Amino acid sequence: MKVLNKVAIAALIAALPIGSTLAQDMKFFRIGTGGAGGTYFPIGGIIANAISNPPGSRACEEGGNCGVPGLVAMAQSTNASAHNVNAIQAGQMEAGLSGAATLHFAYKGIGKFEGNAKPDLRIVANLYPEDLHLVLPKGGSLGNLGELKGKRVGIAQAGSGTQIAVELIIGDHGVNRDNIDEAELNNSQSAERLADGQLDAYFYAAGTPVAAMIQLDNTKGMELYSFSDEEVAMANKTVPYYIPSKIPGGTYPGVPYDVNTVAVSGIFVTNANQDEELIYEITKAMWSKTARRLLDNGHAKGKVITLETALDGVAGIGVPLHPGAERFYKEMGMM
Repeated sequence: MKVLNKVAIAALIAALPIGSTLAQDMKFFRIGTGGAGGTYFPIGGIIANAISNPPGSRACEEGGNCGVPGLVAMAQSTNASAHNVNAIQAGQMEAGLSGAATLHFAYKGIGKFEGNAKPDLRIVANLYPEDLHLVLPKGGSLGNLGELKGKRVGIAQAGSGTQIAVELIIGDHGVNRDNIDEAELNNSQSAERLADGQLDAYFYAAGTPVAAMIQLDNTKGMELYSFSDEEVAMANKTVPYYIPSKIPGGTYPGVPYDVNTVAVSGIFVTNANQDEELIYEITKAMWSKTARRLLDNGHAKGKVITLETALDGVAGIGVPLHPGAERFYKEMGMM
């Protein structure tokens, strides 16, 4: 669902007590996520639920949601990282999820953001590692990344953080748009094309397990390419925010072996112009007892989103914390 439609908004307002002026205090907060078949969308939905507390809701201390009073947050399906940072900078969304690499490139105005820096981006929290999957048909194999030459390869959505990183990583092995038949697709579309025999392989970075890959694994089956140690080291050197990682065997039932790969942190991002008090309250709500229950029960990656790791790797990205988030972490003794 890309937006909360007018009917839903009207229904929410109509549900308020007759004569209530609380509807006037309602504030909407849009969070850009990713495709429905990935991990950003469900995680963004959990965060939106955790920080929301619409007018007329029970207070936290009365057993209600411990979100921000009057706030209605909405997870919007998008083309993920690059789309989100552009929309946040432009004020088209209040917040969003982004891979650390895309966030760094966008803020600094380098790489594909050369001459198009996004100086108003600010970090709220580090979330979880996103593993880079190189998906192959069941029974398929590659001797090395260079063997992608001449194949039909999904390189993720146009301008996405995954695509930016993938082109850099495969470029080290002589693979580029001139010698592959590239497809710019989201995760669900890529899985469907692979299942139908229209792709030989596709890349996607997301927190495991990924919904579209679970479906692919359960139907047509799949393999995951395991990077060699040398390929992991080269990828880490070329894209420093992609660090060595491993997808344990059994994460997808049809893939019983461990998969060596690289991963990038998923970051919750907002705009510097967002009110400091609002972002302080949102950050506080993200780590409430209600949010903890939602994260633990909502998605496998939710369990690794913790207050203790909220600042992990943030300093190295080179993007400032939002002052509201910074105030919260200082109060918690984390800075």
